[in-house]
Amino acid sequence: MKPPAFRYHAPKCLPDALAVLAEVGTEGKVLAGGQSLIPILNMRLAAPGHLVDINALTELAYVRSDSGGVRVGALARHADVEGDEAAYRTVPLLRQGLRLVAHPVIRNRGTTVGSLAHADPSGEMTAVLALLGGTVELARASGTRQVDAADFFVGPLESCIEPGELAVSAYFPRLPPGTGTEFVEAARRHGDYAMCGVAVAVTLDAGLRIVCARAAFLSVSPVPLVLDLTEPLAGRTAETADWQAAGELAAGLTEPEPDIHAGAEYRRHLVRVLTARALHTAAGRAAGAALQPAALPDDHERGAR
Repeated sequence: MKPPAFRYHAPKCLPDALAVLAEVGTEGKVLAGGQSLIPILNMRLAAPGHLVDINALTELAYVRSDSGGVRVGALARHADVEGDEAAYRTVPLLRQGLRLVAHPVIRNRGTTVGSLAHADPSGEMTAVLALLGGTVELARASGTRQVDAADFFVGPLESCIEPGELAVSAYFPRLPPGTGTEFVEAARRHGDYAMCGVAVAVTLDAGLRIVCARAAFLSVSPVPLVLDLTEPLAGRTAETADWQAAGELAAGLTEPEPDIHAGAEYRRHLVRVLTARALHTAAGRAAGAALQPAALPDDHERGAR
């Protein structure tokens, strides 16, 4: 299959890219990794008049970590973020989610920010950003704005990015000390889109009792769904917590829709089982972290390959 005809632009710097995007408006599509865009073009699901290739904008190829979190530039590949040790120490959930994104060949080319901009409700990075309460930085010729994850995703394959804007980075905040995370999903085959997935974070106090438990789900709602599951777990330890009750609570708060991959009830069953499993693992990690002094990383920046 071949894509529809379009005019190709290859700006050499960010100001030039923003100028082109301002000029082409609604007729423009941005090419970074292309792992989602190219198949969409080939299947004629989109027919932009202009394709703006930002791969020459090497100033956006970075992964920066500090004590507050991790900022990922628009040209940082999934593999760069997944393999960055400072990013892993700061926000372990990034690697936990990225290892489930498709296959290594896709992660070597696809970009983390591009995945967010694609806004696929089955995408792992959408759930990670939503659970962490991260932000996306959007730039246009006249300036920039920061958009919270809760406002960024507005529907299936639809974000709040406006014509003329470019998603230049995403920020993933560091979670509080004593917090453990986990990301699990169920797919028909390894590397396929998940029928259901969940990212969780569990925070313990100094007495190793649960004070907060939250989960973000993919493939169960039009946009990433974030739930507070603290109530049935509060005050319990990892050994005494009723994980099944938390899974039941999550299942009761979701309204998955059926599609060709899974029925609604099966997805709700997966929500119940995967939530309990992920929370248990995250709490164990939190207990281990709480017994050790919190290690803050030095400021660190890694350029993409």
